[in-house]
Amino acid sequence: MSPDTSVSAPGNDRAQTAVVGVALLLGITVLAVGGLTATAGSIVEDGAASAAATRVADDFETALGPAPGDRETTVELATGTIQVVNRTVWLLDDDGVVWAGHAGAIVYADGGQRVTGFAGAVVQSDDRGSRVVAPSRVAPASGTLYIGVPVLNATGADGVSTGGHRLAMTLRTDARTERVDLPASSYRVGIETPTPAAWERHLQERGATTSRRDIDGDGTPSVVASFEGERTAYLVVHDVRLAVEVGR
Repeated sequence: MSPDTSVSAPGNDRAQTAVVGVALLLGITVLAVGGLTATAGSIVEDGAASAAATRVADDFETALGPAPGDRETTVELATGTIQVVNRTVWLLDDDGVVWAGHAGAIVYADGGQRVTGFAGAVVQSDDRGSRVVAPSRVAPASGTLYIGVPVLNATGADGVSTGGHRLAMTLRTDARTERVDLPASSYRVGIETPTPAAWERHLQERGATTSRRDIDGDGTPSVVASFEGERTAYLVVHDVRLAVEVGR
């Protein structure tokens, strides 16, 4: 063997291989931990957004619920937007529209989370779909149909964003109501909503047969609930005054 020829000892090859293997393992571990951290952060953010939406849904239910008398509910948010959008509740019979109320829907949105208070109900939406988490005031009984409609009179709620500030939204409900007693007829109730499936399930649980119809031709469908037989209808309209204050 020539003196210029170098020979690596088998032990050195194994040592180098072990070092490379450890380096690869460390690199894979770092990537895995990085991915886990990102996933955990996403889970925490999603959980916080979901918790905030659930809290807002509870506050909407309190503010828009059927409890009598004056009351005030304040919703505090760190992120998201609040706005009141045009939505209509319809009462129809075989001859057409008996009553129509531009009741307005209050909508909270934060990323994929959305909470809507309308017609006494609260609908919560996320990537799993939409569901009614607080019931409406459409209540059929033997020979009667009760329809309670909160009408939102909003001030300062035209697309308000938190903008990084704490947002305080106050809903003040007073005791003023308007009640209309209607003679027995085959009534149907129309609920204008961009989440018709949730309303269909809710109204079907109350014994209604449902269909969809764009009653006013504005592109937003209404779920039309029909209740079997003729019923005396009691329509009660509640005045809800909504004020929004930002950065308080």
